[in-house]
Amino acid sequence: MRVSLIISVYKKLRELELVLSALKEQTEKDFEVIIADDGSGAEIEDFINAFREDCGYEITFITQEDKRFRKNKILNEAIKVSKSDYLIFLDCDCVPHPDFIKGHAESAEKNTVLIGRRVHLGEKLSGMLDRDFITTKYFKRLTRKAFFDSFRSGDTTISAEEGFLVRNKFLRSVTKSKNNHIVGCNFSVWKEMMLKINGFDENYVGAGIGEDTDVEYRLGLTGAKFKSVRNLAVVYHLYHPKTKEANTNYDYFHKNVKLKNEFYCRNGIDKTYGS
Repeated sequence: MRVSLIISVYKKLRELELVLSALKEQTEKDFEVIIADDGSGAEIEDFINAFREDCGYEITFITQEDKRFRKNKILNEAIKVSKSDYLIFLDCDCVPHPDFIKGHAESAEKNTVLIGRRVHLGEKLSGMLDRDFITTKYFKRLTRKAFFDSFRSGDTTISAEEGFLVRNKFLRSVTKSKNNHIVGCNFSVWKEMMLKINGFDENYVGAGIGEDTDVEYRLGLTGAKFKSVRNLAVVYHLYHPKTKEANTNYDYFHKNVKLKNEFYCRNGIDKTYGS
C-alpha cells in the first residue's frame, strides 16, 4: 500500500458520502482509507458497510464511544491500524480534488511534513454538491465555480485561489505560501515521524490546537521540515457554522511550550509512561 488516507468523522453522513465518492475519482489508485469515527453511532457504520461493496478501494472503519470531542484518540487508533508507511490526514467535510492523493504522494520527502490548504465553499455552492456532481465532469469545474462564487455577496466562497492546480515548479515558487502551518484537514507525514512523537496528544479534548498546532510544534522539535503542497493537494471545504474551539486546549498547549518543550507526548499512541 502506497498511502494510508485517514479521514476523521463525527455525524456528518452527507459530507462523508461526498468525500468517499470523490476518492473513487482519484488519479492515484494505490491507497487505503481509514475512517476514524469519534462515536457517531450506527448510521455511519451502516453506510460504510454498504459503500465499501463497490467503491474500488479498501476501507477500514474504526470507532469509539461518544464522549465529547476526542478526535486525537481515534486518530491515534487509525495510525495503529494503517498499513502504509505514509499517512495523509483529511477531514470528512473536505472533498478532495481528483489529484489530491497524487499531490501528496509524489511530493513526499524524507523527514518532511507536507502542508495543504483548502477552498472554503460558500453555503449555496456547498449545498449544490451531491454524489452525481462528484462523479461527473462537472466536478472538474468546481474550482471555476468557486472562483465566480467568491464574487457574490453573502455567504460566499473564500480562498477560491487555493483550488487552482499549479504544477509548474517556477510558477509554484512564485505563488508559494509563506503560511506553512499544519491544518488538520489536509496534511501528510511519514508514519515513523508520528510514532517518534507518540502521535496525537489525547489530553486535548475539544476542537482546536491538538490536531494541528501541537503536532506541528512537536514535529518541529524533532528537526522535521515543512513543505507546502498548496495548489497541488486541493480540497474543497464544505460550509458549516464556525466550530467553537476549547480555551482549555490553548492553555494546555502554552503550558507545555513553556514548561516541557518535549516532542514526545505521554498520552499518545503508547501509554506506557502515563498521561
